Amino acid sequence: MFIRPCYRKKNGKRHAYWALVESYRTQRGPRQRVVAYLGQLDEQGRLGVKEAADGRPAHRQKTLFEEVEPQWVEVDTSRVRVENRRDFGGPWLALEMVRRLRLKDFLDATIPKGQEEIPWSAMALVLVISRLCNPSSELHIAEHFYGQTALAELLGVPACKVNEQRLYRGLDIVLPHKEALEIFLKNHLGEMFQLEYDLLLYDVTSTYFEGEAKGNPRAQRGYSRDHRPDCKQVCIALVVSKCGMPIGYEVFAGNRADVTTLKEIVETMEKRYGKADRIWVGDRGMMSEDNIKFLKQDQRRYIVGTPKSALKKFEQELLGEDWRSIRDGLEVKLCPSSDGEETLTFAVVAIAARKRRRCTSGSRSGSKKDSRRLRPTAARRSATRWRLPRVWVS
Repeated sequence: MFIRPCYRKKNGKRHAYWALVESYRTQRGPRQRVVAYLGQLDEQGRLGVKEAADGRPAHRQKTLFEEVEPQWVEVDTSRVRVENRRDFGGPWLALEMVRRLRLKDFLDATIPKGQEEIPWSAMALVLVISRLCNPSSELHIAEHFYGQTALAELLGVPACKVNEQRLYRGLDIVLPHKEALEIFLKNHLGEMFQLEYDLLLYDVTSTYFEGEAKGNPRAQRGYSRDHRPDCKQVCIALVVSKCGMPIGYEVFAGNRADVTTLKEIVETMEKRYGKADRIWVGDRGMMSEDNIKFLKQDQRRYIVGTPKSALKKFEQELLGEDWRSIRDGLEVKLCPSSDGEETLTFAVVAIAARKRRRCTSGSRSGSKKDSRRLRPTAARRSATRWRLPRVWVS
């Protein structure tokens, strides 16, 4: 026997009640018949009827694992709230990525173990996962992020042991292993994703401090990319592959010019990863006669931005129409130098074409006088072509 819900409409409303049903066999097959109508039952009453229908004895031998029937109570859902919630998915995925990259094994083997209560390799993992899931300050990690996630269970580090001072010290512990860490990540990421490092892009950015930063000798006032010349800053030089994967960085004084950092960065990367056949790419801020001579010493290949002042020597050649189209939006032209020792390849991008289209569209809506003033001549059109070029010296 079993119980089955039955439904009935009364006064336009649907009502449910329960019936005790028995199955039996006939010559035409199995049939069912209602033994008794039980009316409306709550969950606890239905469980009691179900036990009686199953024919369970009142006193039976207990099994090894006793079946526990749920106890049902009525709950006001409007007064239910969620407490002590923990984010699990993001931290778990980040930890799984760290393990597949074998970064955890690297940190365990590289960072020496002492008498500290919490291993510094575990604190380094906290910093890595927090930076990946929710980039923020060490203070925010300690006071908010860590306690709101399941990292305490995943890493085995209680939330009460994670504070900003321990996180700051963790950064100091990891810093001496910076070079070994960069080499490890570059090699393993290259193997996992078949990355190519034949073309490296180099640029410099900066970050500023709100305080006086007297304890940091590199904190100086200089050219502020954040438009905060009133604050001290440091310059961060970053080298990435053509797909955007970082392979190294260095920190310089905040008043150091970009052009003076190129030689040091190139020598550092070549010492760390070897002098491979690669191309260095930089903007106009890296362009100087000394840097060009340095790059030519060991026959390095490079692509750098050309200052406008350097284009005057090639004005007549660049005004010509014999540009070679490589693909849509990219044209190049070979220009021999005055001494005849080398050939410069100038490349222009499609930004000039967009400027010409804006001039043309502007002349259509204006008056005839404005149209004559905005319509570019042949010389101006050619000059606009190489207004923002890139040069490849080979």
